[in-house]
Amino acid sequence: MRKPVVNLRNLPSLPHWLVPSAIARINIIYLWRHHRLPDLLDPRRFSELIQWRKIHDRNPLMPIMADKIAVKQQVDQILGRGWTIPTYWSGRHLPAQPSWPYPFILKASHGCNQNIICRDQSDWQKARKRAAKWLRAPYGLWLDEWAYRDIPRNYIIEPYLGTESAVPIDYKIYVFTGAAAFVQVHLNRYSNHRWILFDRQWNQLSMMGDSDLPPAPKNLDKILDGAEKIAADFDFARIDFYEIDGEPKFGEVTFYPGSGLDPFDPPDLDSTIGALWLAGLGSRPESKYLNPQWQPKTA
Repeated sequence: MRKPVVNLRNLPSLPHWLVPSAIARINIIYLWRHHRLPDLLDPRRFSELIQWRKIHDRNPLMPIMADKIAVKQQVDQILGRGWTIPTYWSGRHLPAQPSWPYPFILKASHGCNQNIICRDQSDWQKARKRAAKWLRAPYGLWLDEWAYRDIPRNYIIEPYLGTESAVPIDYKIYVFTGAAAFVQVHLNRYSNHRWILFDRQWNQLSMMGDSDLPPAPKNLDKILDGAEKIAADFDFARIDFYEIDGEPKFGEVTFYPGSGLDPFDPPDLDSTIGALWLAGLGSRPESKYLNPQWQPKTA
């Protein structure tokens, strides 16, 4: 069954008693990373709109789609079977010995940047110790990333899809109001990590010193179409994919890319990407979420 469409106009924003502390944290961390304060009253940059979302957006579908376990069922329903990576095991208590083959990857199902590749028994023992802290608290509280707060805290184990020397290329699709606009390509995530931004026609948008740019994936059109279908109920979502053995594979859904703290190069990309998000919201986020009667400023 297709997931229900939610009327975003009726969603609650952050409780009033939490707003001051959240805004203070957001301002301080944003200033530290971007060397300027965010405009939270009239956000225009993509990085500012991410901060605005943290405070105001309480779409109940977001925790479901951000849950690495629950989202697979959603993607199977939307795209059909074959797009998701198989799950070897999931649960809250890691066994002493794995009953699935090496190599595999251990992840936390309720957050980001919590994953370990295990190639042998020694890796597994180290991973169990490192992963123990992942479940102690909800992910993202200090960054005010609400969508992660109530996701059940579990582990998930999947086959490792890379090679001995390289991890798979990440294709992260930026989708605004159901339209895929950009592909952020991440290379060598665990060594010399870097990313490049392309438009959907594979024109390079971000600056990089590399002369050898990665080619477009063979399944680019299928990946863009799949991303648009998964993100259809959101004004913005980033949908991640891999291309494994010539086939597209879904990775995850993200609603706060980089928590809105990663700088763009060139810097004006921040405003360019933000303009696409605003266009879908009616020129200003309040016009969709909080104040349907708001009208844009006139010159």
